[in-house]
Amino acid sequence: MEIAGQRLPEGSWWDWEVTGWDAGALRLAADHDLTYHHALEVVFVAPALVSCPLAFQDPVFRAPTAGEAERLARSLGERPPVLVAFEADAGGSEPVSCLIAAERVEIRHGQVPRSTRPADPRTPGSGAPDTPGAPAGGPPRWPGVPLSTD
Repeated sequence: MEIAGQRLPEGSWWDWEVTGWDAGALRLAADHDLTYHHALEVVFVAPALVSCPLAFQDPVFRAPTAGEAERLARSLGERPPVLVAFEADAGGSEPVSCLIAAERVEIRHGQVPRSTRPADPRTPGSGAPDTPGAPAGGPPRWPGVPLSTD
């Protein structure tokens, strides 16, 4: 299997999900089961366009069609250095077509454990720094005048 001319390492890359996305990078994790870890990361640096679900299975990567490339070049003003197209199972009745445009792609291989921390570290009453009110046994962490609710 190849992505943008780069061959993926041998492995069973069935489950895929977006693990991070900002203006600097789109990070996809893959493995045969993402419950406890992933062994492959595909990082699209400086993504200009991302059209894919947050989680998908069994992607079939392909070269973008001429129509996809032309449409994207018109939208962005130029053809991006990396343009990746694929079809994947996103849980619907038919595969979804996906397209990602970026400055470059990096493929990283190696086991990465899943985070074991709670999904939201700022749960009320957790004492997280930006949580107003007093944590158990300590002074209020609110930066200003005490609120009437304290």
